[in-house]
Amino acid sequence: MAQHRLAVIGLGYVGLPLAVALARHFPTIGFDIKAERIAELRAGQDRTGEVTAAVLADSSLRLTARPSDLSDASLFIVTVPTPVTADNKPDLQPLRAACRSVGAALRPGAIVVFESTVYPGVTEDICGPLLAEASGLTAGRDFFLGYSPERINPGDNAHRVEAIVKVVAGQTEAVTDILAEIYGAMTTAGVHRARSIRVAEAAKVIENAQRDINIAFINEVTMICQRLDLSVLDVLETAGTKWNFLPFRPGLVGGHCIGVDPFYLAECARQLGHHPEIILAGRKINDQMGDFLAGQLHRALGERPSRILLLGLTFKENVPDLRNTKVIDLINGLVRRGHQVAVHDAIAGADEAQSDYGLTLLPDLSEGGYDAVVGAVAHTAYQALGADQLARLLRPAGLLADIKGQWRHLVLPDGIRRWSL
Repeated sequence: MAQHRLAVIGLGYVGLPLAVALARHFPTIGFDIKAERIAELRAGQDRTGEVTAAVLADSSLRLTARPSDLSDASLFIVTVPTPVTADNKPDLQPLRAACRSVGAALRPGAIVVFESTVYPGVTEDICGPLLAEASGLTAGRDFFLGYSPERINPGDNAHRVEAIVKVVAGQTEAVTDILAEIYGAMTTAGVHRARSIRVAEAAKVIENAQRDINIAFINEVTMICQRLDLSVLDVLETAGTKWNFLPFRPGLVGGHCIGVDPFYLAECARQLGHHPEIILAGRKINDQMGDFLAGQLHRALGERPSRILLLGLTFKENVPDLRNTKVIDLINGLVRRGHQVAVHDAIAGADEAQSDYGLTLLPDLSEGGYDAVVGAVAHTAYQALGADQLARLLRPAGLLADIKGQWRHLVLPDGIRRWSL
């Protein structure tokens, strides 16, 4: 095992924490195609918030944006994103580009492991041939494939890469053994050897699809409860007293995992001639949730054009990631109904909000007089706001709309109206 020199391809939310963790045990290269990303990491700055400056400074990780530096590695771990296209089809272009870069650096005996979420067959049927073409080598003879699905939960300090079970699968038993040793040295939670690469690929893609479907059920229950004039949070709290009730909550389900992975599973099913009804039904419900909430808020505001302050734009709390955030659907739904929406996010990058969504984020919360304040993302900074602070943002008789239930137990000043799920 000591002879392996590792290279982690892609230094985002998944790749950077993994590379730092592996570098504690093995000589490790961290590669990203964006030179500015490498520059900021060398300066001790991680815009994802997953790795601190102190940890970066203490790490032996060798950072580079030069593909030629990959030739020093014998085991490659690919962690590039796998998004979907505008019509919700798997977009494998980042993965294909990574295969070309890695393929150019492959040497006989190398192992290439993929952590990116894909549907069963992609590693062996698509990535393997691409690597072979770029390297002039033969998969399964000159170099070998592996799969170890990422399970990073951005912003979660408890389930970090060093503390979660790592699934590993190799093209051969010997490769699986090597992966088990390498990942086993990094994690305290142990390693699970999947029966095959396809099993590992399938396991990963259903993990997030299952969560998506469960949240979709709660979102549909929320829609019903709104018609019944019931708080779904009260209903869930009551149902949760049963020992086997699953603790899912309603919300805007976006991001680069749960909001994307079901489409990879659906595409695989379609290729096999099966129409995936439950998977797509769940995604349809969750994709409609932003506009549904906009409609409910519109009615709560008397269906009159209003000035609205929306707090939170990222896809989840305490994470600066704006990719595939469904808060934008809520904003667009409110704007279509004639409302003026100002947006503040305590941790999102203003430049990214502008470039990705054309939104100018408020620099602070100094201005008040809004008809409504909408809590869309439960960042810690927003959870800490007191009743008086929230009231100062509102005009008299203004509406506090609490989508996440973060201010559920606040006692509000007289005259402030409350709306929640």
